Amino acid sequence: MLSERMQAELNEQLNVELYSAYTYLAMAAYFEEQNFPGFGKWLRTQAKEELGHAMRCFDFIIDRGGHVALGAIDQPPAGFGSPVEVFRAALAHEQKVTALIHRRYALAAEEKDYATQTFLHWFINEQVEEEKLVSQTLALVERAGADPAALLILDRELANRPEESETG
Repeated sequence: MLSERMQAELNEQLNVELYSAYTYLAMAAYFEEQNFPGFGKWLRTQAKEELGHAMRCFDFIIDRGGHVALGAIDQPPAGFGSPVEVFRAALAHEQKVTALIHRRYALAAEEKDYATQTFLHWFINEQVEEEKLVSQTLALVERAGADPAALLILDRELANRPEESETG
């Protein structure tokens, strides 16, 4: 059984993951409106992964006999100034999510809630991958700069990102 405090934290994490999906959809829209379908696909894939993360939280809360409390999802950022700005914002967002997960893991340790520690350990590992992926993509976007030819080549490359199943 989850403590009330842990249940509240996990519900907040569920909301954070939904907000992350919303944020990546806003970023996808930015690129797709400028006819960069590869960037859009990459970011749509990211959004789908975040929805999978939210469902992990949803399922875990239910599995532990808790109550899922869906909160309002804040409006994501919009009106990005450049591709570099988008990926800098994405990296900053992932770093914030990592810090939130670490905070929740510390609470689980404090409460000796071993099941939640194990659950959150998956997220800790996932965040290492998320930050690495976004950081590497940011580096490529920074190298491309404002060069239209380089951005078109990168757009084609990013279109090749495979979609990943993110439910289990």
